[in-house]
Amino acid sequence: MALNLEQKKAVVSEIAVVAQDAHSLVAAEYRGSSVDLMTAMRADARKTGVYLKVAKNTLVRRAVEGTDYECVQEALVGPLLYAFSQEDPGCAARLIKAHAKDNDKLDVKFVSIGGEMLPGSDLARLASLPTKDQAISQLMSVMKAPVEKFVRTLAEPHAKLTRTIAAIKDQKAA
Repeated sequence: MALNLEQKKAVVSEIAVVAQDAHSLVAAEYRGSSVDLMTAMRADARKTGVYLKVAKNTLVRRAVEGTDYECVQEALVGPLLYAFSQEDPGCAARLIKAHAKDNDKLDVKFVSIGGEMLPGSDLARLASLPTKDQAISQLMSVMKAPVEKFVRTLAEPHAKLTRTIAAIKDQKAA
């Protein structure tokens, strides 16, 4: 269905707003995918905070001008599905990677993060990035590790003395 000028402007502005706030972009060719698989992917995208859009490449080129994703303008060729990560940098990559296992027609063309375009083969690397909660958990464990080690070091002489006394007691009892 052809879009009139107002509809095209609306699509461009919608994608531009999403691209301004997005953490990363994954573009995949979906040619030959079934409607059921695409519907399932859209449902999962809504649950995981991923903006999923199929749009004309010329409209997406205009929408990403002036954003971190301006670097992908030359690679917008063919029927592409655009997945913008809204929650954390890896959520779009995890979504596409999970659905690419079930759908062999879903072919990742490129990923973009931090103003840099990477080949589709880097999808697994982007998908392995931790979520916000995982990153906070890792940071907290790194921050509390020195304190825990210090407390264990302080407690070790007393524990060793207790083990020694218990060993002597067991030896005398035998």
